[in-house]
Amino acid sequence: MFSLISKLVNGVKGGLVASLKGTADVTSSVVNVAKNTTVSVLKETGDFAKEALDVPASVINGALSGVSEIGVSVITAVKGVVSGTVQGLMESGVKQDSAIQGVVAQSIHSAKELGLDIGEVTTESVKGVIEAVKQVGGDTAEAIKVAIVTAIETSKEIGVDTAETVKDSLSKGVDGAKDIIDSL
Repeated sequence: MFSLISKLVNGVKGGLVASLKGTADVTSSVVNVAKNTTVSVLKETGDFAKEALDVPASVINGALSGVSEIGVSVITAVKGVVSGTVQGLMESGVKQDSAIQGVVAQSIHSAKELGLDIGEVTTESVKGVIEAVKQVGGDTAEAIKVAIVTAIETSKEIGVDTAETVKDSLSKGVDGAKDIIDSL
């Protein structure tokens, strides 16, 4: 299992770095590159990979590592990376909720590891989820709720202050988030 996860992370990272190097407008290219790389890597690893819980997390981890390696602002690219990754996962047969949970949770963990503003990264991740689910024709209302609940639960693992920062950022930055947060 570990070698599969490692292969996924490195495959996505390598694919993103190779595809985005020399691209003038990385932010608009990142959605398609993340999506196509996700689909490609999942095809190579087969059906087993689609069933593994760590697949969405591995894909986002590789994608964000790849973006940071080529010197692009990770926060600027998060929305596109998340959108492309969720689209690629869903088109490859990963269920909407699983794709969203794995991608949002890993975005938050990656933000912490990379020393980024977790509130900003979370807001951009949720916006990326919304964009992705609209593109693939999924249930947008459910996607927003799953993304927000996942973000809050994941941020609680990091700490109470982080959870409050995430709630505040989402309330200010994502339409309808405050109502969802208040209902929890």
